Amino acid sequence: MHRPPTTEARVAEELAAVRPALLPRYTAELPGARAAVLTRLWRALAHEPLPWITGRVRGAHSLALRLADGRTLHGPHADPYATSAYVTGVRLDRERQVDPAALMTALAVPHGASFAAELADSVASLALSRAGADHPKEWPGQDWEWEQRVTDGHPYHPGCRARPGFSVAEQLAYGPEHRPVVRLGTVPVPAADCLVSGDWPEELRDGARLLVPVHPWQADHVLKRSYGPWHPARPLLSLRTLALPGGAHVKTALSVRLTSSVRDISAYSVQAAAPLTALGEELTARTDGLLHFTRTLGAVSAHSPDLAALLRESPEVYTGPGERVLPVAALATTGLPDAPAWMAAFTRLALTVGLRLLDLGVALEAHGQNLLVVLAADGTPRRLVYRDLADIRISPARLTRHGIVPPALTGRLVNDDETVLRRKLFGSLVAGALAGTAGSAAALGAALSAAVPDLADGPGLRALREGPLPAKALTLMRLSPGTPGDQWTALPNPMS
Repeated sequence: MHRPPTTEARVAEELAAVRPALLPRYTAELPGARAAVLTRLWRALAHEPLPWITGRVRGAHSLALRLADGRTLHGPHADPYATSAYVTGVRLDRERQVDPAALMTALAVPHGASFAAELADSVASLALSRAGADHPKEWPGQDWEWEQRVTDGHPYHPGCRARPGFSVAEQLAYGPEHRPVVRLGTVPVPAADCLVSGDWPEELRDGARLLVPVHPWQADHVLKRSYGPWHPARPLLSLRTLALPGGAHVKTALSVRLTSSVRDISAYSVQAAAPLTALGEELTARTDGLLHFTRTLGAVSAHSPDLAALLRESPEVYTGPGERVLPVAALATTGLPDAPAWMAAFTRLALTVGLRLLDLGVALEAHGQNLLVVLAADGTPRRLVYRDLADIRISPARLTRHGIVPPALTGRLVNDDETVLRRKLFGSLVAGALAGTAGSAAALGAALSAAVPDLADGPGLRALREGPLPAKALTLMRLSPGTPGDQWTALPNPMS
């Protein structure tokens, strides 16, 4: 019986047709990519509240997971903060599993088949990303060059590089790690049919029409319409956000599932852009110059999440002579976090800012993509830059208590619940950006222990110090398509 080719084989076939010189490197990267995704999956199995795992038995040298169907899954102890691919195989009863997609298929749990397909895509795309990586050792001079150095995507999500819907040719043409130049286009829409927030530039106006920037993948696959040529641009970490000539960044709609979410732009996000920019300016004044927010210059929606765009400042606006700004996700490429003193200083800076804003009433989604650090010429972390306010949480009660007028917003961004606010900040900043930069529970614990004594005491700091760390249950969310919103797990506190 003829079987369809595996995802890895299909990618190899496409690569042989469009970039044959890259095929040997892709093949060589596959085992490491499988281990990287398997490590992320094993972390989830060990630490997330998955309903079909009925018990976890920690032995002296290994971990055993009891499954609801009576089988047992054996593997190494799972460091919830490790970023190295240390899991090369696990054992399901007596059968060794080295492929995360095959393991998920063998587990035979609800919605596991679709998730297995995502894992297979993640492995193949990750191998392709690593195969195409060829970065100079010198530090980049442009902000977008830093973003191209990150090959692996989310440090803890098993779907870290899943790009279903993208052919190999499209990954090479649009993925930032492949260093392409993307020719953006514009689609004309009557101004009367558009929702606009902020100032939409004259360059993107044509009489009574507004020109909405569009990603070529979106135009070809979703809009299925022609578009006028616009600027060449460099894709950033989020792939759908690109750096324009002259420095500004444009966030485009990309209606395809990447990692976990479909990356369109809601009307809510467009409406919120201007008041959030104003809030960011108010908050900057409350952080003693340690944090800047990139301003949204203008946002537009053709009343469709599939046709919308935002224009933002480049983070480079907030650098001085000799300074560099880079996303936290790119710090691992610098070697700086390997020095405990540097990691402690960065942790101290990040927590000072994050906890101060939490007290004021704003919980940042401060993961490694949204949070950037400004480095002095010698690598010292000076201050932070935050971009993309579309998923923060705002407490009107706390803002009012501190004399800040809450923005005129309702909906998902607004929440006074203390648990929601702490989960947002701690889950993204501590269990995300700081953990991913430190690379292990031991290194994260050391950095936190060195930084925490220097921080101002308060309820947020006490909660961070005393309790487990909240983190998004990323695999549970992918296996629970009928449950909207975030789901959470509690990770061991690395300071314990």
